[in-house]
Amino acid sequence: MEIIKYTNMDETIYKEILPNGLTVRLLPKTDFYKTYALFSTNFGSIDQQFIPIGETDFVKMPGGIAHFLEHKMFENENGDVFDDFSHFGASANALTSFTKTAYLFSSTSHFKENLVTLLDFVQQPYFTNESVNKEKGIIGQEIQMYDDLPEWRVMFGLLENLYPNHPASVDIAGTVESIKDINAALLYNNYQTFYHPHNMQLFITGNFELEQTIEWIRQNQNQKNFNEFQEIKRKFPSEEETKVIPRGEIKLPISKPKVLVGIKGKKDHLNGEAALRQLIGIEFLLKLLFGETSSTYLKLYDEGLIDDSFNYEYTFEREIDYLSVGGDTKEPEQLINILKNLLLTIEDNPDINEKHFEIVKKRSIGEILQSFNSLEFIAHQFSDLQFENVTIFDIVPLMESIELKDIKKMAVQYIHKENMSEFRVLPKSK
Repeated sequence: MEIIKYTNMDETIYKEILPNGLTVRLLPKTDFYKTYALFSTNFGSIDQQFIPIGETDFVKMPGGIAHFLEHKMFENENGDVFDDFSHFGASANALTSFTKTAYLFSSTSHFKENLVTLLDFVQQPYFTNESVNKEKGIIGQEIQMYDDLPEWRVMFGLLENLYPNHPASVDIAGTVESIKDINAALLYNNYQTFYHPHNMQLFITGNFELEQTIEWIRQNQNQKNFNEFQEIKRKFPSEEETKVIPRGEIKLPISKPKVLVGIKGKKDHLNGEAALRQLIGIEFLLKLLFGETSSTYLKLYDEGLIDDSFNYEYTFEREIDYLSVGGDTKEPEQLINILKNLLLTIEDNPDINEKHFEIVKKRSIGEILQSFNSLEFIAHQFSDLQFENVTIFDIVPLMESIELKDIKKMAVQYIHKENMSEFRVLPKSK
């Protein structure tokens, strides 16, 4: 077992790659009362085109199949897996994002039983066409519910502009039409390709005994047989096929318009420390421009152009790289023009100065250090940061090392007018 010490954070990770390829990371924290485990696969909603295991040609799967598969994993021949977790006092859940699917539990007792339940149900799929057809109605209702949410529609409206003809522009759950094509055979096809231990990782943190836990995991995995892993070959649309659409809008029965301005990054396939540095740097830039300590935020708020819904976000994952900023506003065109102008004239922005940068940096470091008190935060960050060997414990040292000149350089490299888009949700006329 590899021991990785983060002396600056006083943390130690224990890592082992099992013979079947599963990467296990353990972070004992005996000062906590509960234990949190997260079992994830490098497979998300954008992975719709790939070569299935044992085949030679690319196939295209229906939108939403990764999310659908996540739902169906909780059903086995004996019933509902949630009941098994409840029986042992655990709280269980799962999530699907653009690039990953994760299954998790937290508990304060019966850790071994819950850990075995997690490993076994994720590695023993059970699908029937009857249960799949039943699930279509449930997920269809979920999709329709999100379709009625204006904040969801403005976000995916922007993504449709930034990533046209790309699976990132499709709701993670798919569409009511796309999930109609899903059947048990397709679910097994996706499962066999993406749920091999070699494509998965298990992260556990909290109050547990290290040697005992890794031995339980080894024994559990040694009892199972898996096919030899084959490198997963995925396919995505080319840049030319996903050229940014500059503007879009829809009308819904709302009282106040919603707007988002976004920029699509070039996704230079950065990895390791360079990728984490980019993620931190662009987030610093957004805080300088639009954070609560910026003159822009205060001015827009005082003028009534934004309210508490105003937000900014940077997403940097496998194949996806974009930033967004916006919210509810009574003057959509005015706010859009202000936001775009601020992004395109960073060199002249008075908020981009050393004093403000130090304030943003110190606050950001304080926020991340406070977040380390959450087992859930730590576990999900370990799963989310898919940048080779960098982890959540590398964030603070990198934050401390980044200077204002680095932010300015990143801004020049990242922000290009041709990669900018705007989307608005406007009130429907009565």
